[in-house]
Amino acid sequence: MRQAGLSVAGGIDLDASCKFAYEENVKATFVADDMRDVTRQHVEALFERKAHDYRVLVGCAPCAPFSFYTGRYRKAKKSDPKWSLLDEFLRLALETRPDVISMENVPRVVLSDVFASFVKGLSDDGYHVTYRKVRAVHFGVPQRRSRLVLFASRFGEIHLGPPTHPRTVRTVRDAIGHLPALVAGVPSAHDRLHVTRGLGPRNLARLQATAEGGSWREWDQALQLDCHKRPGGMSFRSVYGRMTWDEPSPVITTQCLGIGNGRFGHPDQDRAISIREAALLQSFPADFALVSPEEPVNGLRLARQIGNAVPVSLARAIGRAVKKHLSDVSMTASAGRSARE
Repeated sequence: MRQAGLSVAGGIDLDASCKFAYEENVKATFVADDMRDVTRQHVEALFERKAHDYRVLVGCAPCAPFSFYTGRYRKAKKSDPKWSLLDEFLRLALETRPDVISMENVPRVVLSDVFASFVKGLSDDGYHVTYRKVRAVHFGVPQRRSRLVLFASRFGEIHLGPPTHPRTVRTVRDAIGHLPALVAGVPSAHDRLHVTRGLGPRNLARLQATAEGGSWREWDQALQLDCHKRPGGMSFRSVYGRMTWDEPSPVITTQCLGIGNGRFGHPDQDRAISIREAALLQSFPADFALVSPEEPVNGLRLARQIGNAVPVSLARAIGRAVKKHLSDVSMTASAGRSARE
């Protein structure tokens, strides 16, 4: 949002560990709180800290209940605490009545009743609601990530605009090919976030038996896990896989530092991707400060922050669409005043 030229008043998230990275890089107030406990007064207090012509409320309910990877969208119910957080976002939107609202989630959220209720609630309150599925690679993210982007405005429809990278997509090589080589478990001397998990002898042998872009299906049976040998094992196509240099990466998840959780092996080095590489594949700036210099590096916590983030290049495109829309609204209002005068 800042890169798009918007003035950011503050952010709210349940994960208190985000505080340093948010305030250090975004230069705005961070509030660690559960959305179910956030009131209209909390949000309005944040808005009041910034001079503004318009108010914009941006949110993203947790994706897990609606995700293809968990399959929970088929059986989740409104009693699920995470499922109901989209209702909480609607509540805050209707209580604070911002000029513009934006929401990002997995495309499968549209299959849920809670999404239909979200759209209806905004429409009934006078918002013009638009949403579409987009591919993050078309907006400069070196990753195969499809997302649903929703806008709602009191002034008219907002559209994301044409892709910024319609034909030439960024690849794994573009994002991380310049970084120095690593040994699993040994941090870089130049960047302590360029560090990976260590590997035991068996997992090291598994990666050594995997070609660029390959997976466990290339291994001898002696290296395969029991789950791979079962009838349904072929469905685990990407676990223990390596990325491909000249293609976008797979979706960067909160589990992206483990080779057993997806295609998170480095294309040719015998290790998983590092924390810094995961951030770059999410299109974070190379100098983005994820942890205080005084703090130890906690890989699990940082992977959670990175995997839960909206890819920065996509978020910037969303912010630019909002800024253009509000600029057009201001110009129309100004022209109207001039005509009346």
